[in-house]
Order: sequence, then structure tokens, then C-alpha cells
Amino acid sequence: MIRINQLKLSIHHTEQELKDAVYKKLRVSPEVVYSISIRKQSIDARKKTEIKYIYAIDVLAKDENKIVKRVKDANVALVTDTEYTFTIQGNDVLKERPIVVGSGPAGLFCAYYLAKNGYQPILIERGEAVEERIKTVDQFWLTDCLDTESNVQFGEGGAGTFSDGKLNTMVKDTTGRIREVLKVFVEHGAPEEILYKNKPHIGTDVLSTVVRNIREDIKACGGSIYFDTKLTDIEIDNRVITGIEITKRNRRKLTDGVISSEGSIEKIPCSALILALGHSARDTFEMLYRRGLTMEKKAFAVGVRMEHKQELISKNQYGAEYVHLSAADYKVTHQCKNGRGVYSFCMCPGGYVVNASSEEGRLVVNGMSYHDRAGENANSAIIVTVGPEDFKKIPGAVDTPLAGMEFQRYYEELAYQTGRGKVPVQRFGDLLRNQESDKIGHIKPNIRGNYSLANLRECLPDYMIESILEGVQAFDKSIPGFADEDAIMSGVEMRTSSPLRIMRDETLESNRKGIYPCGEGAGYAGGIVSAAVDGIKVYEALAAKYRP
Repeated sequence: MIRINQLKLSIHHTEQELKDAVYKKLRVSPEVVYSISIRKQSIDARKKTEIKYIYAIDVLAKDENKIVKRVKDANVALVTDTEYTFTIQGNDVLKERPIVVGSGPAGLFCAYYLAKNGYQPILIERGEAVEERIKTVDQFWLTDCLDTESNVQFGEGGAGTFSDGKLNTMVKDTTGRIREVLKVFVEHGAPEEILYKNKPHIGTDVLSTVVRNIREDIKACGGSIYFDTKLTDIEIDNRVITGIEITKRNRRKLTDGVISSEGSIEKIPCSALILALGHSARDTFEMLYRRGLTMEKKAFAVGVRMEHKQELISKNQYGAEYVHLSAADYKVTHQCKNGRGVYSFCMCPGGYVVNASSEEGRLVVNGMSYHDRAGENANSAIIVTVGPEDFKKIPGAVDTPLAGMEFQRYYEELAYQTGRGKVPVQRFGDLLRNQESDKIGHIKPNIRGNYSLANLRECLPDYMIESILEGVQAFDKSIPGFADEDAIMSGVEMRTSSPLRIMRDETLESNRKGIYPCGEGAGYAGGIVSAAVDGIKVYEALAAKYRP
């Protein structure tokens, strides 16, 4: 196969113009070309008056060696794709069906590959199936009535279901796993463009459909899925997993505005347990710590969500051509005078800020976009890295592997109090002057959930506020208007990644044998695709030991 890199075309080009550019580059007639496919598409916006698409194009043709030698161009080369392959080598007998805990990307992909290869996994999820989960979350945003078991954090698809659905990752794809993940997404309903776009995303609306289709495939291949089912304990004998305790919610009822549930407890024998926990499974982390799993504290980042008009961002990135392109994103970073770094994270073009709470009396926000990214505002987390030294600064801090989790809880409680149970919102100019906002300016909050005007200094430490203020003013130099006094800031963003890591060895097992920590919650991923890849790795670890 021939790959052409750095092929530049106008953003207004036609399909025929792309083909003609390929023929011209290779100096061939159309008759010798069997197929042309886009491998990668990105945007070159360095010249706002002449924005281009940059392509990597894969071509199958007659006499490929001769073509490449004749062209003599560094951007034209013969390539061989790295396709994902894995051969099951395990011989041990798995006494019980493997159990996967959590149906986020890591758990979903681990269960998918186990099911496709004859292992008949059991997948348990504390929240609801995605169809019911969406209704529950919509009701929460409308009424502030939180279901602590099924919400933006918990439920089928994981926290990524209510996000921008970003599918880019910084992980190198030397094994073909990343492209394999994208192919599985496409096979289950995602648009084919995610295979080649530079920053692919599918949005919360498409992602929910993909998740549902993968679930049905798991079931069709012999897997079982139990929703409203929480892992509440594990049984260990001589440092080896022997069983688990689960609690099934039998019914849910509304009492005085609070969703409560009654559940039945059940014990299941288990010798292979995949812990594909989300980064918000705090009660499960506490249980695992009590049961002796080795964990360590991990740095993460916290801050606020910041909203601007999407038009401001798109005009800055693309100039007048922005009307012909999809909503633009941005990435900004700044090193502060106090030694801390502040940067944007999980930027959502044309998106929404969402109340992403999962515990009573605590409040946290995140960002979300639909596939069309057609919302009026752009939003991004503006965050500062924190680590173990910072965890000690909260009242009553205890030095355990769960210290980062307690750090999150402390500031989420302050956010809940500051916003009086609603998302606390403040104009940037008011944060700068340390005064509670009493009005909204020309930028209106695009928030899923109720909000109240507040002073975010009441729910974040001084060093963080100082860093955010300095960072935003620095970002204004590269994106004029970023420090607009009417820009909306919402708090608090605390769940950027897991606050801990559950340790695992070279076989991907924890210090309690038969337990496989997996994905973002366990500290081994940082997004939808990397979590899915880690789920595949854990499937491979089981398949290297056990036969189907």
C-alpha cells in the first residue's frame, strides 16, 4: 500500500479534486489505482486567509514499488498497516465465569472481547442501562433529585457517556489496539470519519447508541449483564479472590425528593475479577482498601469550567472561514509565578457544562457536547495540578492512599454549599474582583442542571484561584477575548482523572491474585480510547492464562 502524507487541499474541495490530487502526486492514470482512502485528516489554520485540509491518503495500485521509485518524494512511501491480532494461549481452566465490574469503556471492551472469544463474562453495573440512565440524569438536571447509583458518573457507558465523546489519545498505537477500538465503535454505530479525523469525537448522543449496540453484542455472544447491581464486598482466601458480594437494587422510590432504594444481597463464587471501576467509585475504593488491595496516591488536576461564545473561539482559530468549518477547539497552557501549571482540559466545542454530581451534599461539574457541537457556547476545564502535598492541606486530612479522594470530597462539599445545592456560577470579572456575581452579562450559562450566582473563591483554595486568574489573563494573549469579564465560570471540576492507582504486576493482577484493576478508575487510562485499550489488555492477560 502507498501512503501519501502532507497532501494539502482547500477546505472547499470536492471528492473528485481529492482523487485528482492523488493521481497527480503519484503521476499515474486513474486506471492503475484500485482504491483511495483517507487515513488522516487535519486542518492547517496557520494562514487564516488560506485554511487547508492536510491529508494522509492510502492508495492501493498496480505496481506500487515502481510508482514510489518513480515519484521520489519523501511524502510518498510504501507502508504496511499494523492490524490488531491476538492469539489465545491460556491452558488453565477458569472454574467460574469471569466477572467484570463497571460498564465504562474499559469494562465494556474487556467484556466484549471476552464474550466474542467464548469466555461468557458476567458484567455488573451499579447504574442503569443507558436508555433509563438518560431519563434519570435528565430528571436530576431538572429537579436536583440525585440518584446516587445512576447518574452522570455511574451507569452504562461510564462517565464518558455524558461528555464530548472525544476519541483522541496521546498513547502510541504500536499494536493496532487504538485503531481496533475505533473500528469497533464504527461497527456499532459511530460515523466512519472517526477512523481518520485528527481529533475524532462522537458526542454524547451517538456514544449512547454505540454503547447500547456493544451491550447487545456481548449478550448475543453468551455474556450476561446485570444493571442496578453494585459490588459491595470481595472474599479473599490466602491472598486469592474466591468470591464477591453484590447488592441488587430491587426497586427505586421517590421519598421527600430523594431517590432511595431497597436491595438484595447475593454472593457469587469468582476466581477472575476485572475491576473496571470509574474514577468516582469512592465507596468501592474504600472497600477494596479495607480488603488489602495495594493502592497509591496519584496527582490529578482540579479547577473550574469556563464558558465563552463558540463564535469567539472559532473566529480566533479559523478567521472568516469559520462559517464553513465545524466548531473549533483550543488548547492552552501557562506556567504561573507560584510555580504551578494551569491548562485547559476536555474542551467541549459547542457544548454544555453539566452537573455531574454522584454523592449527596457534594457537587461537581463536567463538560458535554452532542455530535453536532451546535451549542452557542464553548467550554473547557481550566485546571491546576494537585498532588499529595496538597492533599494534606484540607482540615482533618489523613495520609492514606485515599487522601486525594478525600481532597475531592472536601471541595465538592464546599461547592454544594456555595451554590446552595446548585452549580455555583460566577462571571470572570467578578472572580477577579472577589465579589459574588449578581447578574449575567452577554455570555449566558449553557448548563445542564440548575445554577446559582456565587463567588467561587468560597469553594476553591487561594493558590488555585491565583493560578486560574493568572492563567486566563495569559490565555487572553493568544485568544483575544478569553479574559472577557462576562465569561462564565462554574465550579468545581474535580474528576479529571482518578485520585489513586490500584497497583498491578506484569500479569496485570493486583496483590490479591485473580483481581485485575483496569481502566481510568484504577489509574491506568485517561479517556475513552485509552480506557478501552486497557480493557483489551486485561482481556489479553486473562486469555494468556485461561482457555475459553
